[in-house]
Amino acid sequence: MEITLLWVLCVVLMVLGLAGTVLPVLPGTLLVWAGIVLGAWIDDFARISMTTLAVITVLAVLAWALDYAAGWMGAQRAGASQQALIGAAVGTVLGLFMGFVGVLFMPLVGAALGEYLARKDHGRAAKVGVATWVGIVVGLVAKVVISFIMVGIFIAALLI
Repeated sequence: MEITLLWVLCVVLMVLGLAGTVLPVLPGTLLVWAGIVLGAWIDDFARISMTTLAVITVLAVLAWALDYAAGWMGAQRAGASQQALIGAAVGTVLGLFMGFVGVLFMPLVGAALGEYLARKDHGRAAKVGVATWVGIVVGLVAKVVISFIMVGIFIAALLI
């Protein structure tokens, strides 16, 4: 019975983690990784080796880094001001309280507003807002794809 509960917890962690890849309230990649580590531990690392865990860990770190770097790189590429970067961060936090649409679009609004306050140029503010948003979306997609790859590797290791 205890083993069954641990496997259920393993699956719950991974499902919550996959949901967390698009919901910033949950530490998505970390939860997926924790579920995989728990599954490996339950199985006494028989089918999920330390090498497999190392690969999954590298993927988790890569997903986390891409998630943070992509939005910043989009903003930097558009020549965003420090105020735009702060605006994007504030927009992200405020978006948490507005559901998925808020999470998706408030960083754009925050970056555009921050850039406008810094330079008083509507066109530049819009450009920076969109560039920041595109970077965030690219990071989000990368994080989702990598998280599914992590789960896929885990399942393949269990079945092979």
